[in-house]
Amino acid sequence: MGFTLEGPVLDGARVRLEPLDHHHAQDLMAAAEENRTSYGFTWVPTAAGVEAYIDAQHARVATGMLAAYAQVDRASGRAVGATGFWEPRPWPTGDGLCAIEVGFTWLAASAQGTGINTEAKYLLFRHAFETWGTARVDLKTDARNSKCRAAIAGVGASFEGVLRNWSPSWAPGEDGLLRDSAMFSITAAEWPDCRVRLEQRLARRSAAR
Repeated sequence: MGFTLEGPVLDGARVRLEPLDHHHAQDLMAAAEENRTSYGFTWVPTAAGVEAYIDAQHARVATGMLAAYAQVDRASGRAVGATGFWEPRPWPTGDGLCAIEVGFTWLAASAQGTGINTEAKYLLFRHAFETWGTARVDLKTDARNSKCRAAIAGVGASFEGVLRNWSPSWAPGEDGLLRDSAMFSITAAEWPDCRVRLEQRLARRSAAR
């Protein structure tokens, strides 16, 4: 049987990943209008564009290439950002999952540095490796986005290099242009150690609260 991309609710202590829908729109409007200085290379809608953003993500979901999530802060119950599974690559036999990307990620400024991103990545990685049995998880970002590159490395992904003119740029004023993409991954063999490190990191943050 072939692989079908479906993103279930994923629950953590700090964040709940829920399939993105229009009932998240009001929260995401508020989240998107906080300090936007970290969004220079990332697709983050303005408040006025949130409904269209959700529609665009739903169109990708309909192709079977995206499982889009809202990141819901468990403490407040409010959606504070988005993320997703993207571009599943089944094995050549069509049976099971070879690789998948974690992407389309953004968080409100007030949610950055709180542990929500770490736990969201942990939940997504765990599901990909332990439920779907994928061989690798991909992550990528604009090669110029040093903050995002550091965050990806910080959750245990290995830097693989920069692919030039790899994907459309999200940077302001660069519509229709291609960007260089910094590529990262975690493999199934690396996941057990990565899981331990992420769990230790989350435990330290909990103890410090």
